[in-house]
Amino acid sequence: MDFATSTAEALDERVPGELIATSKGTPWRDLFVQMFTRRPVQDSLLIPAVPEPLIVWVVSGAALVEERPLEGEWMGNEVREGDFFLQTSPLPCELRWRTLTHEPFRVMHVYLGLPLIRRAVIDVYGPEAANVQLREISGGTDTVITHQLGILRDELVDRRTPSSMLVQGLASSLAVHLVRSYASEAPASAAPHGGLPAFKMHRVLQAMQERLDQELDLSRLAREVQLSDSHFSRCFKKSTGFSPSQYLTRLRMERARRLLRETEMPIVEVGLEVGYASPSHFAQVFRKEVGVLPSDYRSVR
Repeated sequence: MDFATSTAEALDERVPGELIATSKGTPWRDLFVQMFTRRPVQDSLLIPAVPEPLIVWVVSGAALVEERPLEGEWMGNEVREGDFFLQTSPLPCELRWRTLTHEPFRVMHVYLGLPLIRRAVIDVYGPEAANVQLREISGGTDTVITHQLGILRDELVDRRTPSSMLVQGLASSLAVHLVRSYASEAPASAAPHGGLPAFKMHRVLQAMQERLDQELDLSRLAREVQLSDSHFSRCFKKSTGFSPSQYLTRLRMERARRLLRETEMPIVEVGLEVGYASPSHFAQVFRKEVGVLPSDYRSVR
């Protein structure tokens, strides 16, 4: 897998300051990295399940971060600069947070490609080693990860031309450290979990975000990742827990909540912005998904 083929940009390009940087080009093969400035309050953010391990590293700020399996119970951790999450679950999860300081809440997402993890397993356990499952970590602290990701962040943000040798060396070192330190005692699944690889999932989400005000074009999304419509739909639901149409509704409601909370845009215009020409239809969908009418949601900002 070559993450350099990714065309992912901001998940929502119309929101200023959200995406700081994203990895592109040959130095970043076998890993996909993005850095974000997060909003002070996030009601819900769905993290798709993908085959690759995901590290979420807190670059700056502090927040109360809560996570849960879909429709499960929320569990919270207070996290600060240097803390990290490691997600390896075959199921999607939801996050929400509120910041605890005025410092910008910045995080870096690092997806490590499966070939990279496999090479690390062979290096640590030998060529006959079976698959290794990594443990889930929520709000952990690890000085090795902090050091390695700090250098990786500098290459991502500060270097016009990142060093292929340095980036690949850091990626390999990080993979070995994860296998040594966070291998689970439970037997790993023989088949990779998750439906779509990380770079393909980001490509699809970008395409959906760019056209929230338009009808779902399933064939276009399938072409983005070079799959048939039916195969794409199955893979997408495996990664997210939702059909593409259900997930589009979630994205629309997420943006609607944001606009209602952070702007004075009239509710009718908010509905149009997220693809609902009928105010009553928008109100009906919003109430079903969020639990209250748009006007009530805005009144308790």
